Amino acid sequence: MSAATLDLSPAPGAAAAPSRVLRQARTEFLLLVRNGEQLLLALVVPLGVLLLARVAPADLTARFGGLQGLAPSVLALAVWSSAFTSTAIATGFERRYGVLERLASTPLGRSGLVLGKAVALLWVVLAQLLVLGVAALALGWRPAGEPLPWLAGVAAVALAVVCFAAWGLALAGALRAEVTLAVANLVYLLLAATGALVLGPENYPGVWGAVVPALPTAALGESLRNASAGVVDASHLVVLLVWTLLGLLIARRSFRWTA
Repeated sequence: MSAATLDLSPAPGAAAAPSRVLRQARTEFLLLVRNGEQLLLALVVPLGVLLLARVAPADLTARFGGLQGLAPSVLALAVWSSAFTSTAIATGFERRYGVLERLASTPLGRSGLVLGKAVALLWVVLAQLLVLGVAALALGWRPAGEPLPWLAGVAAVALAVVCFAAWGLALAGALRAEVTLAVANLVYLLLAATGALVLGPENYPGVWGAVVPALPTAALGESLRNASAGVVDASHLVVLLVWTLLGLLIARRSFRWTA
């Protein structure tokens, strides 16, 4: 008499690593786009600025370079909103409620969780830039068509996303969620108004005007404005690279997975 065999299929086990990361990225992406506050920062405010620039009197928007100068600035503002503010606030509350700790203990692991967040953020930024770019073109934005300036602009966006996300994670991993919420919104508003995202550095007088070009927000804003005008300036990429490396170092050293 032959021994009985047990059929335990389907065999339990973790999905492949790429599948785990993509599924986590999909979840993160859906959470971001369903959040009303994040949607307001990511799309509603930038679209409102574009529409205002289109219907406002020319003398009122001349300081911003009209739609031609304001459209790339709005793209920079959108990247700043999602990569820094949304990342900091969402991660801060996930850490507070133990979400990070629990997900990190699953087969996804810490590296998979970080990669999932990174992929989701990339999807969000690409969606933002596509929607806002199409809206700006429909409203009359006509950027320069030279490829090299836009390659520099794309590189600036990629560096800025990593840079802003790293600083957002550093903030969320070091402070309580409520403090992160307050500080992230304060920094967002402060640098959106005075960090040369929307206005070029030449519009800031005195000592601050000398400091502004060294900020990552100014580097991103100037890179996209230059791309729109068909100009290449590699110094902005150097500024972003320095801030990116510094942000990654601080985030790596200061981030705590538990509250």
